[in-house]
Amino acid sequence: MSSDKLPQFAAFQSSGDLIADRRAGYARDLARRGDFAAAIDLMRQALELAPGHTPFLLRLAEWLERIGNRDGAVAALRDALVADPHDRHGAALKLALLGETQTPQAPPAAYVAGLFDAYAPRFDSALVERLGYRAPDLLWRALCAVSGGTSPAYRHALDLGCGTGLMGERLRRAVSFLEGVDLSAGMLREAEVKGVYDRLRHGDAFATTEAVPAHADLAVAADVFCYLGDLSAPLLAVASVLEGGGLFAFTVEAAPDDAGFLLRSSLRYAHGRAFVERQLAAAGFSILHFETTELRRDRGEAVLGHVVVARLGLAYAQSAVERALILSALAKELAPNAIPGRDAEPALPVPPLQ
Repeated sequence: MSSDKLPQFAAFQSSGDLIADRRAGYARDLARRGDFAAAIDLMRQALELAPGHTPFLLRLAEWLERIGNRDGAVAALRDALVADPHDRHGAALKLALLGETQTPQAPPAAYVAGLFDAYAPRFDSALVERLGYRAPDLLWRALCAVSGGTSPAYRHALDLGCGTGLMGERLRRAVSFLEGVDLSAGMLREAEVKGVYDRLRHGDAFATTEAVPAHADLAVAADVFCYLGDLSAPLLAVASVLEGGGLFAFTVEAAPDDAGFLLRSSLRYAHGRAFVERQLAAAGFSILHFETTELRRDRGEAVLGHVVVARLGLAYAQSAVERALILSALAKELAPNAIPGRDAEPALPVPPLQ
């Protein structure tokens, strides 16, 4: 766990104790200079003043691991989970990377929401300018390819995990009604400013029944499945809101072909091609386009991923009653991952498009 792997929102949260914050700041300076023993000592002092402050515990765990004290790192991460049962800083993911727990099927929803709420104001510039983020462009090209090389047209599209609207900007010209759903209120505020969506909704796109349309002919998920491991429930949720013959376009980070899904040190998931193909087939999708290419850069290295467009079979289209039953069951299945107090938030107001 290098320092750039820690969520940035964790690194800058005050403990509420000025002296503790100062000692933690000095500790970070020492760690940057490679003096982890001194950094650990100062961070322990900060924790004596601010017991259970989760960002301090995560830094402590990171530095203990760096000096080879794995048991100490595990203990600090477990303390972080006790201090924050909703796990807003991803301690459970780090425990899984250390081999202490099984890899979770998805990260805590509170972790994802908090990460992107903090990241939202600089998200576009960071991804596009610094990391060469290409997923929206790649998905748009794939959709054009499956439509015979011409610009496609859709009646009702659902942008799952829409973020700040980078994918929506590509889709707007081709969609009569464009709906975005995201777990992060901060990201939705940025998307609202762009004015490309007809409706924006706040919630888990794969678990909140209020957040999905009844009859979409297109769903997209750009750089979303890297925050999910097992894709079976999300794919069934997508299938339940698409009409027969509807398209689902998405990206996943690429794992070895014989792998299922795995959790990387970046705290993002990667998926093997065969695994993706099996899960799509089980949800009633047939693959129209499958391309492996560079999605973005990370510390100068290419991050390879799969760009997929799949069509839902007519036999798998659900009636309204069946859809409601499926979504209700999925919501209950994913409920332990929900954020308290965010079960049914209203749509954000979006000015009608001219």
